[in-house]
Amino acid sequence: MKRVLLPLAAVAALGLAACSDNAKNEAAEAANAIGADANATMGEAIQDVQSATDSALGAAENAADSLGNSVSEGADKVGNAVDAAGEELKK
Repeated sequence: MKRVLLPLAAVAALGLAACSDNAKNEAAEAANAIGADANATMGEAIQDVQSATDSALGAAENAADSLGNSVSEGADKVGNAVDAAGEELKK
């Protein structure tokens, strides 16, 4: 009886070892897939942040340009009013 059980135990051990290698391979593949997904997600997040930053900086630049134009127009109006007042005083 012991002679029959010993070869069966050896075959079972080999089968478990094969399953263990298969499980290791599947776990490694899953880990690689998770790593690839994480890298892709981080890449997309970086692009989203860069795009939002570019958009915000563009809006700020447009606002600064608009403010500069308004100040320049206001200065021109003040200058024109001063000139007109000077002309009135000369009369």
